[in-house]
Amino acid sequence: MGLARSCSLTAVSAIVAAVWNRQEATIRQRLREWYDEAPAKRGSKRQALQVEPCFAPRLGWIVRWWQGTPWALARDATTLGTCCVVLAIRVVSRGCAIPVAWVILPATQPHAWRGEWLRLLRRLGRVVPRHWTVSVLAERGLDAPWLVRRIVQLGWHPLLRLNTGGTLRPAGTRCLRPLAPFVPQVGTRGQGRGTAWARKPRRLDGTLLACWEAGDKDPWLLLTDRAPEASDAGGYGLRAWMEQGFTRTKRAGGPWHRTRMTDPARAARLWLAGAVATLGVVSGGGAVDATIPEGTLPDVRALCPGSRRPRRATRWRLVSVFRRGWLTL
Repeated sequence: MGLARSCSLTAVSAIVAAVWNRQEATIRQRLREWYDEAPAKRGSKRQALQVEPCFAPRLGWIVRWWQGTPWALARDATTLGTCCVVLAIRVVSRGCAIPVAWVILPATQPHAWRGEWLRLLRRLGRVVPRHWTVSVLAERGLDAPWLVRRIVQLGWHPLLRLNTGGTLRPAGTRCLRPLAPFVPQVGTRGQGRGTAWARKPRRLDGTLLACWEAGDKDPWLLLTDRAPEASDAGGYGLRAWMEQGFTRTKRAGGPWHRTRMTDPARAARLWLAGAVATLGVVSGGGAVDATIPEGTLPDVRALCPGSRRPRRATRWRLVSVFRRGWLTL
């Protein structure tokens, strides 16, 4: 997949056949049977690949390669038209996002997501060392008290974005207050303890981080379990790397958005191969990126003097880690 720059069965078969000097049709059939279910395979002793038991070993690779203990996991959901919905958890690193756990569901069938998210988090929680500092980021619409409780039980720290129409009961008061007045205008920040989802049994104490910077359409209203003095709203900016992960999967990396697959189970197996390929490309590109002296990186603000939005970082990489991984291959 890395060499073909595609997750297409035909493109990958052509690459493998050229390397192994085999017939493309033979390789294509082998790869197709890899993601097929057992009844669709030839032979009476064939088995179907179980995807979820592979999540923990995959995450173990990243844990062993990781340098330092601060970690950020991002949760998000994406759709592929009317075909399917992907619930994914990724490790964000160096401007990219590496898939570590996911579940693919039919897009046209109603399905509760609570059990799926809890199961994915439980599988990952067994691998990450307990002394590591792990932040779990999630966009609006993916926040819930049961999710916060599960994240805290794992010893991790939630950083969830709340809707501006929500309410909070500040510590020491009895009245609910709307969240919007905490950041009434651009350029304001605030933080403090309070109780979210104040009605029993959903009641949950936490820290509200409010931030509204120039260029943002809406303010950031973030909920975490950490103390105000140990929290920073800027950490939520890492969630933008999750969007880069979906971009690599759908378009820039392996154009999965062109797939003709309609079976969610088959798509989940194909995602496993794509996730391993992404890990290989990002790790190779990251090794090269780490050798570049920071002083040689250009000042992006100087390159974009007419930009309406000020940059949070003064020096950015010009070539993405993902592309460097491709060049390395």
